[in-house]
Amino acid sequence: MKILSIQSSVAYGHVGNSAAVFPLQRLRHEVWPVLTVHFSNHTGYGAWRGPLLPPADVAEVIAGIEDRGVLGTADAVLSGYQGDPAMGAVILDAVDRVKAANPDALYCCDPVMGDVGRGMFVRPGIPEYLRDTVVPRADIVTPNQFELEFLAGRRTDTLDDLLAAVDVVRATGPRHVLVTSVLHGDVPAGSLEVVAVSDAGAWAVTTPLLPISPNGGGDVTAALYLAHLATSGSPETALERTTNSIFAILEATLAAGTRELQIVAAQDAIADPPTRFGARRLR
Repeated sequence: MKILSIQSSVAYGHVGNSAAVFPLQRLRHEVWPVLTVHFSNHTGYGAWRGPLLPPADVAEVIAGIEDRGVLGTADAVLSGYQGDPAMGAVILDAVDRVKAANPDALYCCDPVMGDVGRGMFVRPGIPEYLRDTVVPRADIVTPNQFELEFLAGRRTDTLDDLLAAVDVVRATGPRHVLVTSVLHGDVPAGSLEVVAVSDAGAWAVTTPLLPISPNGGGDVTAALYLAHLATSGSPETALERTTNSIFAILEATLAAGTRELQIVAAQDAIADPPTRFGARRLR
């Protein structure tokens, strides 16, 4: 595939495009990375340097790709953290331009806004903008459980609650929803689930809960799920391949004792996903 990926970038470590591009390339996809920021490192360190690119500059880069006559050949658009509605408008405009030329192109949005324990960590107004304007335009959304609850406006204390919340989000537009970091009351102790829902059904993969939560995991997950869903056409297969690759990356990261994802070290598990964890059908 050809994937237009509009995300942040860091020189050191792996978040945003710095987490998504290499795994997609390792899966033999062509990626056109458009940067929204270029920081020295991710903001989880508490200090960083580098520019936050103005939305107009990002739009210029996309326009330059269009000038080459290739923007419409993109098979998918991928976006992550959107720090400003103006940046979101640039991304949605790019989606419109790609889909005008290729109606079969997919838009995968990772609606980054918050997490359990941290609450919302984006600027005021961004969660509502994502919920009301961006998510309804997406074909695929990949919220974590905390973000799903906000998007749906309801709690997800049980599996049935979670599926009902996904149905609320899907009714706004997205055909595919992947929910990460699922820890409702029905998940066994010491485990974590990832749930995929589409018109074809719903599936879950359960893995051990590792004592690690590095930045960038969601960025890699969104990229891999987009790639595997588009190439396999099966949410079940995409869920299994994505979850197994991510678990291998997290295991390598834990073993290395670092706070940065070991994407390069675990690249073989990206190119050839293990088959350790299988999906179970929920409905």
